[in-house]
Amino acid sequence: MNFTFPSFSQWKQIFKVLKKGEKIALLIFAIAAVASFLVLAINVYLSNTNAVPTLGGTYIEGAVGQPRFINPIYGETNDTDRALIDLVFSGLMTYDKEGKIVKDLADRYTVSNDGRTYDFTLKNATWHDGKPLTADDIVFTIKTIQNSDYKSPLRANWIGVDVQKVSDRSVRFVLKTPYNSFLENCTLKIIPEHIWGTILPENFALSAYNLQPIGSGPFAFSSIHQDNRGFINTLDLASNRKYYGNLSLIATISFHFFEKKEELEQAAKAGSINGFTLAALDNNEAEAEQSVKAGWSANQKFLAYSFSLPRYFAVFFNTQKTSLFADKNIRKAFSYATDKAELVTTINTQMKGHAIAIDSPILPNFFDYQKPTTVYTFDLNLAKSLLDKSGFKEGDQGARQKVTNKKPAFQFKSYLKLNSKGTEVTQLQACLVKLDDTFKQILAGETNGTYGKATQQAVSEFQKKYLPDTNPTGETGTGTRAKLNQLCLGPSTNSTPLKLTLTTVNQPQLIQVANLLKQYWQSVGAQVTINAVSLTDLKQVIKSRNYDALLYGEALGAKPDFYPFWHSSQRLDPGLNLSSYENKQADQLLKDSRETMDLLLKEQKLEKLQDIIIDDAPALFLYNPDYLYWVSSKVQGIDTEKIIDPAKRFSNITNWYLQTKRVWK
Repeated sequence: MNFTFPSFSQWKQIFKVLKKGEKIALLIFAIAAVASFLVLAINVYLSNTNAVPTLGGTYIEGAVGQPRFINPIYGETNDTDRALIDLVFSGLMTYDKEGKIVKDLADRYTVSNDGRTYDFTLKNATWHDGKPLTADDIVFTIKTIQNSDYKSPLRANWIGVDVQKVSDRSVRFVLKTPYNSFLENCTLKIIPEHIWGTILPENFALSAYNLQPIGSGPFAFSSIHQDNRGFINTLDLASNRKYYGNLSLIATISFHFFEKKEELEQAAKAGSINGFTLAALDNNEAEAEQSVKAGWSANQKFLAYSFSLPRYFAVFFNTQKTSLFADKNIRKAFSYATDKAELVTTINTQMKGHAIAIDSPILPNFFDYQKPTTVYTFDLNLAKSLLDKSGFKEGDQGARQKVTNKKPAFQFKSYLKLNSKGTEVTQLQACLVKLDDTFKQILAGETNGTYGKATQQAVSEFQKKYLPDTNPTGETGTGTRAKLNQLCLGPSTNSTPLKLTLTTVNQPQLIQVANLLKQYWQSVGAQVTINAVSLTDLKQVIKSRNYDALLYGEALGAKPDFYPFWHSSQRLDPGLNLSSYENKQADQLLKDSRETMDLLLKEQKLEKLQDIIIDDAPALFLYNPDYLYWVSSKVQGIDTEKIIDPAKRFSNITNWYLQTKRVWK
């Protein structure tokens, strides 16, 4: 029996021969078949394709404040400026997601055996306006910073560095002395000579290019919007599609600026920004974090990113000779009196576990060095013992003071007898009148500075009463003078309280830490006053070293150089030796550790240095905080672990993405 498949015209007649129920069943079957085919097709497509990042979308960063100098010559002192500079400009070197220094504009580089000459060869890069970036731009940038007329805050980093153009694509730096952290200097962002070369030093800070920059980085300036008062509301950057490195997957970055932290909070709640830092919210990080987790925005979810920073907070004791903390035992006593574990726990109530206690100035956890062999554990009894040893004894109600004898300014030194005259005679007569009413009656008014008969008789009576084993002569011989000095001019006592002022920045977190320190130190008998000042005022305080103890933060680099922080030559401004610390052995280790090109030897010297500094206790090292950054869950590709400063949160920005597409495997 032969089977012939129905023709199309016959299929069209099928609904005429089927019953109603059969028609419905056939329709359902057809729909199911089509749906099954679609599901199968989709599954096949999904199984054989991958979602990959693609170019597109706008990332919106919220910030409190204003940009001022998007210019590497000036902008390094402002967090907002630094963040924008990092996006717009490039340096010879840069930082990767682990905080390590890697090549950027440099295609390759070499370092001479003596560590004094650094040669760089440039990649084929262009400025955002299409002009080629050459060695002339490198030389121009460095010489501009070195020129004091431009007043760049970076000038100190480049003193003693000779920069030379070798060819259009190669440049050389020659140092007076070896410096193994010089590559970190080379993360400096470069400015274009063809833009800035004709602008006079006095007009540099006034140029429109400070807010409409032309750089060579992964993002180019696009637009700026200000209100009628001149306040910058937004500043937009566009992906630089001519970038020599990995091209950004985010098409646009838009910075939205707010005058008050409350306005930033409202923007986050409304979902109109994609990222912000808790530091912008007045350091009240616990409250801000709780608000974010409670769901500020129904439009998007924020994720917290915690980046390790080479930054720590410490109390720097002023060790100058006239200071209370010139005494090593007192510095140690205050270190033992501090319950660091409780302090950091309290800080973490605000920072949600994003700070760790530290004992060393070289941050061994961050840089993978050996930890110190000695630390100051909380020990009130030992702290009190050290204060006793320094002469500060516990008095009424626990307050401590040091009692010292003060030698009188005047003493009887001359042999006085009948008819002697002068100041010593006057002092002698006054002494006798004060000692005994009998002597006073004998003198009967003879207190005119002349050694008369009455004075002679009074001295004789003095000798009979106080020097009975000697023959009364009425004259002030050696024994008589010694007794007069003892009875009339005995040493007075000076009482010095254990009193100090702790100076810090007027910020909530630091004030809280200062109050905890005050509480700890008062428990061992110290009187502590907290002086919280603005950051502007603190600069002058630090410049003059006008403080007993300073609660402050220090920021290190990826290749830390501790010379500016602890060498005795840096005790005065602009040096950063905030404790005025002096130690010859430490000085030599600091010099050797910055000059050796043997990184293992550098590590060994720094580990030895940390033990010396900890033993001398010029500072009380407290805690190392992480940097918290909140970003919308829509943003993918953020895998940074360590950053050198907050602006480096964009160190892997070209890996971030907002949109994806599917491609065949």
